[in-house]
Amino acid sequence: MSAEKHPRREDCDCDDCPPDHEDESGQESAPPDELITVRDWLRYAVSRFNRADIHCGQGVDNTYDEAAWLILATLALPPDRLEPFLDACLPGDERLALFKNIGYRADERIPTAYLVNEAWLGGYRFYVDERVIVPRSYFAELLADSLAPWIQDPETVTSALDLCTGSGCLAVMMADAFPNADIVAADLSPEALTVAQRNIDDYALDERIELVQSDVFGALAGRLFDVILCNPPYVTAEAMANLPPEYLHEPALALAAGEDGLDVVRRLLAEAAKHLHPQGILAVEVGHNRHLVENAFPGLPFEWLSTRGGLDGVFLLRREDLP
Repeated sequence: MSAEKHPRREDCDCDDCPPDHEDESGQESAPPDELITVRDWLRYAVSRFNRADIHCGQGVDNTYDEAAWLILATLALPPDRLEPFLDACLPGDERLALFKNIGYRADERIPTAYLVNEAWLGGYRFYVDERVIVPRSYFAELLADSLAPWIQDPETVTSALDLCTGSGCLAVMMADAFPNADIVAADLSPEALTVAQRNIDDYALDERIELVQSDVFGALAGRLFDVILCNPPYVTAEAMANLPPEYLHEPALALAAGEDGLDVVRRLLAEAAKHLHPQGILAVEVGHNRHLVENAFPGLPFEWLSTRGGLDGVFLLRREDLP
């Protein structure tokens, strides 16, 4: 997207000059002069997003919140303080930055989290880019209560594993939820682990969280944990073929899990018992695939945990329940 403004129509000698602010494709190529205040830009962004029919779901669930998040983050303003800045007038460089980001979000469907390199989960801020999926997990809600009542005393947890850690967001939250635990954060992707390291550094948790490149439990032989959490790839082949464009910017490795979305879950259930202490627990997020999980493993006593997303997103099994 060009940042240069086309000459005004009356000043241009070309025969087929497009309207002011538009390039040859009919798209605006520079910020409209009328957009002066944050309030103006908020209205403009919401309208652009609605006209483009963007998909919200990678951090927020509506175009107003998406616009507010993009604007505040682009302008380096507090994420929860829109109102005091609504009538602030913006200088040219900030107007151009907003114009570009709104265009990328509306026209190229790039998630806001990637445009501003931040995502929020459970009140925590994380650095993100296209090497990891945008953090979103029911575990944020569950870890806020340290997995109570399934963990009666979080201080007794001394070892925990975050499998498929991605950006490291759940590992960071586990370190707070279980203050006496050493945390292992494992992922197959070395690129994701680079992002996770940045977030671990940001929270000064290098001494608490160990990063391990591992294909599920492949590099964790002989290691035992009190708690294993996993938010694995679980998107079915059918769902992958119908993802909104926004999700195509995310790494497919972190989304796709075979025909029925259970490729990684099968490996977890087959191998987890060897990595849990006798009273240990395994908790796994599977989106809305509860019926697929129960049909594939009819003999396992899954306990489905209640979250704001319902009763079909996260299951829990104890060590004695696993094969």
